[in-house]
Amino acid sequence: MINPKTLVLIGAAACFAGCTGDFLILFILGPLYPGYSQLADTMSLLGATASPVSDIISFWWIILGVLMVLFAVGFRAAFLPGNKYLTIAFWLLILYGAGEGISSGLFKADRVNGSYTVSFIVHDILGGAGVFAILILPLIVQKMNQFSASRSFKKFSQIVVILGILFLLLFSFRFFGSSNDIVNELTKYKGLWQRLLILDFYIYFVVIAVRMVKETVYPKNSI
Repeated sequence: MINPKTLVLIGAAACFAGCTGDFLILFILGPLYPGYSQLADTMSLLGATASPVSDIISFWWIILGVLMVLFAVGFRAAFLPGNKYLTIAFWLLILYGAGEGISSGLFKADRVNGSYTVSFIVHDILGGAGVFAILILPLIVQKMNQFSASRSFKKFSQIVVILGILFLLLFSFRFFGSSNDIVNELTKYKGLWQRLLILDFYIYFVVIAVRMVKETVYPKNSI
């Protein structure tokens, strides 16, 4: 049986590796897809069958999902014993890893003659479930025993959620046609909104991972 402290350190390391690696790989592979724009194109486009880096990015997303699951395991180990919110937060992290990570790697966002494939629909549904999970995660974490007494952490969690909702709305504009020039201009930058959405929550993940290590290594000095 793995020592709880080891689980926490593995989970924190998995978080750091997943969050930094995801952006690093996106910016490395993006230029290898002729015509691909980090600002205008979604991340899913890199994993579509037509992409020259499809297999590489899909494989990475599966790894990312596994790393997020390890993060979830370390998260639970760090904050046991906990109230019911610890269990909810744990499963939200698992859902993010499985939905936005593993399923995105297994199901490509392909279109055939302009129509959505079954793979595309599954990709979007499971990925959307993963995004929803991390969108409500801060609201749950702030209610955990180890965080509920910190007013600054509650404010931080609320800011993360507000920014997440804002970036998600901006990213979602692409689904709705509009005659408004401002909306159309914002829609052009769907890749940017998606990346800012993910960055918002990755920052939150990293803050939690740091707290995990402090709780485990320096429990008396944890904030």
